[in-house]
Parts: sequence; structure tokens; C-alpha cells
Amino acid sequence: MTDRPLPAPSGPDDRLPPPAGLPGADLPAPGAPAADLPTADAWRALGGPAELLERVSFHGPDAVLPSRLPVRRLARATVAACSLAAAELAALRSGGPVPRVRIDQGAVATAFVSERHLRIDGRAPVSFAPLSGFWPTTDGWLRTHANYPHHRDRLLTALGLPGDTGPERLAAVLRELPAAAVQERAYAAGALAVAVAPVRDTVLPLVDVRAVDTTAPRPLAPASVGQPAAGIRVLDLTRVIAGPVATRTLALLGAEVLRLDPPRLPEADDAHADTGFGKRSARLDLADGAGRAAFEDLLATADVVVTGYRPGALDAYGLAAGALLARRPGLVVAELNAWGWSGPWAGRRGFDSLVQAGCGIAATEAGADGRPGALPAQALDHGTGYLVAAGVLRALTEQRTGRPGGRHLRYSLAGTASWLLHGIAPTADPHLPPDEERYDPARWLTETDAPYGRLRYALPPVGYDGAPADWSRPPGRWGTDAPRWS
Repeated sequence: MTDRPLPAPSGPDDRLPPPAGLPGADLPAPGAPAADLPTADAWRALGGPAELLERVSFHGPDAVLPSRLPVRRLARATVAACSLAAAELAALRSGGPVPRVRIDQGAVATAFVSERHLRIDGRAPVSFAPLSGFWPTTDGWLRTHANYPHHRDRLLTALGLPGDTGPERLAAVLRELPAAAVQERAYAAGALAVAVAPVRDTVLPLVDVRAVDTTAPRPLAPASVGQPAAGIRVLDLTRVIAGPVATRTLALLGAEVLRLDPPRLPEADDAHADTGFGKRSARLDLADGAGRAAFEDLLATADVVVTGYRPGALDAYGLAAGALLARRPGLVVAELNAWGWSGPWAGRRGFDSLVQAGCGIAATEAGADGRPGALPAQALDHGTGYLVAAGVLRALTEQRTGRPGGRHLRYSLAGTASWLLHGIAPTADPHLPPDEERYDPARWLTETDAPYGRLRYALPPVGYDGAPADWSRPPGRWGTDAPRWS
């Protein structure tokens, strides 16, 4: 789809054990280095066979995603795990050896801030609205998220402020209030505000993978190495970066992805222009009988469902993971949320920036003046997105290599944050030589025409021998497709 070619490459007890090796799995790449530890951690969490890690290598500029925390290592590890899962499935579908995985750190860094590189007819999207950000309070700092109009309105309502309140007035009010009190008032009103907290000792799982039944998988025809997910149907019930990045990646690899949104909760055009590549997008009212019937028709032939709502938010519509798996045995259901799956915060709304504030990342990245900081990318969103895609790809492989049955995968932004804070060493691996190559994101950007206009966008970072260089089509306009498989 690009107008120019891709540049030259410069658990729990019920977690499944690793599957038997695929063709070529026991053939390490000649001269391959020892496995990158974060990549090995992610691959192990996904149940991947350890011998495949020998096929992974990294290259490209090291001076990317600078941070006190090991963001570069998280980013490349999540993309590497996703790429290896794609290569593993590609070997199964093509009958050949598992392709070697070679991850370009420049491509990863560019993709992890894809929303910042996006241009629509030369216009840069607005990343954060005026009432989103850090605010000093009487006893610390508060992070708000008010990018969507309904979240902005709820925040002002919680504080008793008029609808035309600007940043100066909001700052003045928050300076007179305790951060935790505002946090709880906002939560009660359905708004989004989180007190900036120190790092907690709690360690959350990166992913929970469970087998559900023993239903034989649907047979899949042979597929090319570049399209290992060809013929796979994915229902995408996600919003705001993490889930859309996961399904954008599955679409890259050949899956038929249909995004479904409620008509009364529109998506920002800029967000969809960034994450809608390769997908179709429809609006479907699940509160309506006709909408529910249409969803059941789609589910009847779906292979994967990815959801990105708070625990319990979809239950009333019969979309809880257990209900979906009961109606469609053999399905792969991947769920993600902000704060994890247990504890008092599990049911709360959240975004990457809020999880950074609440988990201690913002405090860790604070400046010399004490003002909270942020990661150089929305790395919890993007990293979790690639892990979700990796888990789905691995599940599709496992189902067809002697472990049939449905899969229930659970992720959270807080789990990824916990891994960043507690599970990844900040030092460089000794086997990776210094790379003096200068990072220029333009090398991993391209342009195409789309219904939204002329798009400049980041190329996908998935890297294995034979991997697709770009998506097959640009994003269509949000919610304008019919709710049916193509």
C-alpha cells in the first residue's frame, strides 16, 4: 500500500506448556546471540517454545525512546515476541522452517509513537486536550484525561465547574484540593483523574493464558509466509491504542478484522486514521435486538474476539469471555483493561497516561523540579497491543499443534507497567554491541491516500524473513462499513 518501499533493514497452574517444535524450530540461526532477556520473559509468559528465541536478533539505532525506565527494551521485546509468534504460525501455514526474526529498533521506536508521526493532509493531530495533563494539588499531583468530550464534561461536573472552564480555572481549583479526593470524586462521576503515586511493590502478571475446552480447530488452508493469519476472522471490540494496535497488527498479517463500536460512542477520526489500517469498521447497537442478532451472526464464524473494556462492562450484552466461549467453542478471546483483573481498581476506567500516574511511572520519571514525568511513548498501550497480537497468534498455532480448544487471554496496562517497573533490568545486554547509527524516524515513515486524506504514517515494526512491509489498505472512515464479514 505504500507509495515507496520499506527501507532496507539497517503463570498460573492452568497455563499451557510449550508446544512441540514446528519445522525448523530446532535450527538456530547461525551465530545467533543468547536470548534477549525481556524478549525471553515475554515469550515464556505466552507459552512459546524456548528454542525459537535463538532465531531473534536486533539491529538499528540504540539511542531511541530515552527514559529512566527501560522503555526501549520493553518496546523491542514486545515487537520481537509478536514477530516470533507470527513467524511460528507462518511456518505452520506454509510448511517451511520458522523464519528468522530481525527487529529494527528504529522501526520499533517510530511505531511506538505512531500517533505523533501521523499527518492528515499535512495536519498534526492533537494528542492531548487542554484539560488533560498533570496538575498540582494541595498534597501532590493529579493526572487527568479529558480527550473525549464526555470525559471532559464529567470531570467538570465532578468539580462543580461550568462547561466552558479552561485550563487556568481548572488549575486554580485543583490547587486547593487533595489529589485523592479529586480522584474519587472523578471516579464517582465517570470521569478520569488519578493521583500521582509512588511505585508499589505489587507485581502483576504480564498475561494470563488459559485453555478452555478441547474443540478441534477449524482447518486452515496453506498460507504464505507474509500472511500467516490469512483466513482468520477477528471481531475487534476495542478502543484507544492498545486494542486497536493489536488488531491493526493482526490485519497486517492477513486476518480479516472487523471493528465494532456502539453508535453513541464515536471514535476520534484522528485515532482511527492511526490504528484503522487493514480493518473494516462498523457501528452496532448491542442494546438493540437487531444489533444483537447481527453480532451473533458474526460470532458464529469468528475465530478471535478482542475486547478492551472494563471487567463487567460487556457482561450485560452476553459478551463476557465465558459466555462467548460457551456459545462459540474453540474461540480465542483476548481481553485487556487498564488496571488488572482483581482488586479495588479492576473496574475503573483508565488510559496509558493514568496508569503511568497510578503505578509509579510518573513519579519515577519526575523532573528535578518534582513535576511528574511521562514515558517517551505511550509504551504501555503499544507494548500491550503487540503482546495481545502475539498471544492470539500463539493461540492459533497451539490449537493446530496438538492443543485444540478455546483460549482465554487476559492482559492489562497495569500488568505491562509492572513488568517495566519490576521485571526488566535497565542495563543493556552485554551481547549487543553499541550502535552509533543515528535515529531518523523519516526512514520508517511513508504516505498514502485514504478516505481521511493524504496520510503520513509509521510503517509496521513486525520483522521476520518474509514479513509484510505494510498494510494491504489504508483506514476507511470510522463506522461506515456494514456489520458483516467481507
